[in-house]
Amino acid sequence: MTISDPHYSNSKLLRPVNFSNHDIRNKGGMIGLVLLAIGVVFGDIGTSPLYALKVCFDPQSGIPMTTESIYGVLSMVFWAFIFVVSLKYVFFVMRANNHGEGGILALMALALRTTNTGSKKALVLMIVGILGACLFYGDAVITPAISVLSAVEGMSVVSGSFTKWVLPITISILLLLFVFEKKGTSIVGAFFGPIMLVWFLVIACMGIYQIAEVPEIFRAMNPLYALHFMMNNSVIAFAVTGSIFLVLTGTEALYADMGHFGFKPIQFAWFLLVFPALLLNYFGQGAMLLHHPESVSNPFFLMVPETFTLGLVILSTVATVIASQACISGAYSMTSQAILLGFIPRMKVIFTSEREVGQIYVPFINWLLCFIVIGIVLAFKKSDNLASAYGIAVSTTMLMTTILAAVVMKSVWKWNFLLVAGLTTLFVIIDVGFFLANLSKIGEGGWFPLMIGAFCFLLMMTWYQGRKILRGKAIANGIRIDTFMPLLLKMPPHRVDGTAVFLTAHIDYVPTSLLHNLKHNRILHKRVIFLKVSVWDVPRISDDKRIDFKDLGDEVYIVRAIYGFKETPDISQIIKSLHNHYGIKFTIAEASFFLAREHILAKQIPQMSMWRELLFIWMMNNASKTADFFKIESGRVIELGSQIEM
Repeated sequence: MTISDPHYSNSKLLRPVNFSNHDIRNKGGMIGLVLLAIGVVFGDIGTSPLYALKVCFDPQSGIPMTTESIYGVLSMVFWAFIFVVSLKYVFFVMRANNHGEGGILALMALALRTTNTGSKKALVLMIVGILGACLFYGDAVITPAISVLSAVEGMSVVSGSFTKWVLPITISILLLLFVFEKKGTSIVGAFFGPIMLVWFLVIACMGIYQIAEVPEIFRAMNPLYALHFMMNNSVIAFAVTGSIFLVLTGTEALYADMGHFGFKPIQFAWFLLVFPALLLNYFGQGAMLLHHPESVSNPFFLMVPETFTLGLVILSTVATVIASQACISGAYSMTSQAILLGFIPRMKVIFTSEREVGQIYVPFINWLLCFIVIGIVLAFKKSDNLASAYGIAVSTTMLMTTILAAVVMKSVWKWNFLLVAGLTTLFVIIDVGFFLANLSKIGEGGWFPLMIGAFCFLLMMTWYQGRKILRGKAIANGIRIDTFMPLLLKMPPHRVDGTAVFLTAHIDYVPTSLLHNLKHNRILHKRVIFLKVSVWDVPRISDDKRIDFKDLGDEVYIVRAIYGFKETPDISQIIKSLHNHYGIKFTIAEASFFLAREHILAKQIPQMSMWRELLFIWMMNNASKTADFFKIESGRVIELGSQIEM
């Protein structure tokens, strides 16, 4: 059943359907999809060499610049890629797709199918998924700031006189990014893949250039170097683990963006290009540090001769803008899914592409992120300082993903318990290790993404619980439609020409807008449609399963329009489906849409504290109008107010 409508379990509804989404996988060959995935999915993790090793060997961390420590850190980086990215995400977590879609909200929806709505297990799974999604927003404000700032800082390598311009240029780039975000993806999307392909080839060549002097650096692949480093420098190694986590930035994007490209293109891109290029660059930085320890001030930009530095700065800036854009777009997608799953109030969502449903723009989220991102650039000033803020939120999200994936492996896939327990234990140990290592960052800036995540979690759970309370009250005080309408039609009021569409949140009960219309206008249209829009916990619904229809006689119909959480409800589409499948023909211009405008009064109740009631009421009052969200012309809408106590 749908997450957003938990009280509808007793109704006879369509089951969630298996639907292979019509995405770009049908529009090109594997090579094209791999190229697109390189441009969209791997921007964040692909630009981590700009700052990751620089932070690992920061003199303030106390790590000695010795052969043992360099080999040890590189070995930890290599095995972090193997266990976290390759094994956990690419081989296992990405298999836990919800009808082809990935991401923690899609994974949560999949896990929730294994339990009854309203159970304690369902509540725990929902909290785990929502917490992980909320912490994603904490990452979404850090990633653009640290990526662009670290790229622009390369100007200081060209000339020290450029240092004073780093912050102004960074802020200008970020501001332009957010200003053009509405059209940015559709305009430059086709260039993302080729540019990032060039980026990965360049950083690979940079690594080869340095490794040529110290080919024995590949010995660091031996896990014994990592073990010896951790045992001989346990305190320092534990602290450095939090910095090593920076090489994993963007790993969740591999899973979240799976629905756009499919499993195979991301897998091929990772193993054939991205993984080798990153390893070559990191090992190249390590090789350079062995002979030139002074280059620790900015190892990435010092890998190339001075004549190439300016060009590398420009390429790095472009690459980080692409990485930032992908992260921001991910925040839009997460918001859209949360709205449709019932965890965030409705807000304006704009589609920026006629062909790709995944390309959306959410103005409120865009400008909120812009304000926060520029604010933290001004507050932290340097990428090294921002690195201290990164890690704790993402490591927690990864742990939440592991928990939900374990539920899917055991309850959905029916895997052997020992196999599930073994894999889960391995992944939990790694996730908890990174989480504990990042705890030390809380006082140095890690509190900021945690604060954002906690605030988002409060808003989401307040909205979900508030709507659940209102639904319960509406059902408890409601009049069943299947008993009310037959009685009304026996002695109907004056019936007028036209079609009346009553949007309702409870398809079994008479909407208050109808009761108010009968009370004040004392009329009933010749055609009456009670319309309920539901969102299932599947990404998309096929058109032939879109409508659940019931004829009550005398041209009175109950219609339930079902959407997936990756779709956006559209009234014109619903009207078209009614005509195609049931022969009911009318247009938006010929219909009147009746909505209930609810005014909520706070009242002390045991289910929610008063301050959260007031927060819920504030969120409800500031949500976008139902008519705007469902794309109904304002001139066709009739709102009838009602007063409800929490």
